[in-house]
Amino acid sequence: MAGLDVQIMAGLPRYVKQRSRNVISGTSRGWSLKLKRRPSGADPRTVLMAAVVLLGALTVPLLGGRLLALADVPLRAIWALAAALGLQILVISVVPTIPDIAAQVVHLASYALAAAFLWANRRIAGLWLVALGAAANVLVISVNGGVMPASAAALRRAGLVTESAEFENSTVVHGARLRFLGDVFAVPEGWPLANVFSVGDVLIVAGVILTLHAVCASRLGRLVGGGRLPGRTGASATPA
Repeated sequence: MAGLDVQIMAGLPRYVKQRSRNVISGTSRGWSLKLKRRPSGADPRTVLMAAVVLLGALTVPLLGGRLLALADVPLRAIWALAAALGLQILVISVVPTIPDIAAQVVHLASYALAAAFLWANRRIAGLWLVALGAAANVLVISVNGGVMPASAAALRRAGLVTESAEFENSTVVHGARLRFLGDVFAVPEGWPLANVFSVGDVLIVAGVILTLHAVCASRLGRLVGGGRLPGRTGASATPA
């Protein structure tokens, strides 16, 4: 594929799509990027987070919770969550070649929809932590020109600095703002689902697991006020 040089917007790096490797790089106003675009398919970061959440869900019955209680949760604005996921799938898997500026708009729209879902369900114990993690990710991305800054050391530990890495919007950014909120942690290369992740990702996963425990009224969930379902007077997920 011929090289493609696109200036996204003022203050953002100039991206150059190289011919021999699926790598995007560029410099502008002190920025220096080396970004590997992920081919269409599942987002490795999402798969990693989902795997950790599933492992966390297994701890619910071990602590006396009842996973079937999830069916009794009166979630609001589910359409917003579905739409947010749909937009993410659209730009990641369906039309991965969408212009960068359009992809940014779609991503921002997906964040707004996810925020609407979290706000509508804010009374469910544990979701506040999910919201905090999402806010941390959005903050660091927004102050770094739409890019999640990554630690070069974390990228090396995860083995994501070679041509085989599947990476989309996380990269080394020189002079990054709020660097500590970026992708500074790593699952080492050679481990299953090796990847880098951020403080916000940790908070999101911890929040989802805490919400599961709260809704399913495990011993851990009851410590944070779980077991009662919002919107249903007297309703409780506490096992008999």
